[in-house]
Amino acid sequence: MSENTRKLYYSIKEVAQELNVSESLLRYWETEFPHLRPKTTGNRVRQYTDKDIEQIKVIYNLVKVRGFKIAAARKMLQENRSGAEKSQKVMETLTSVRDQLKELKKQLDGLV
Repeated sequence: MSENTRKLYYSIKEVAQELNVSESLLRYWETEFPHLRPKTTGNRVRQYTDKDIEQIKVIYNLVKVRGFKIAAARKMLQENRSGAEKSQKVMETLTSVRDQLKELKKQLDGLV
């Protein structure tokens, strides 16, 4: 989520759109990763915090980016959570740098 649109809670739809995944995948990950437990309201509406979203990003990095199977990702998180979180942060930084370089190249190509 961008810095200027921070809220206390996000809906499952907002989180799914942010990460470009389905809502059903987020619900499935909740069953597979015990530490991922968003707050739910009385009528069972999920409310994700920034911390929940960070956990989902770590899971996303392990499963979708690095290709871990669910069981392997769960084991990695249990045994080396800080390493998995650090890896996710590095990937975010690299992706951001790549996007900035692409934009710079586009601007340079426009000058030539």
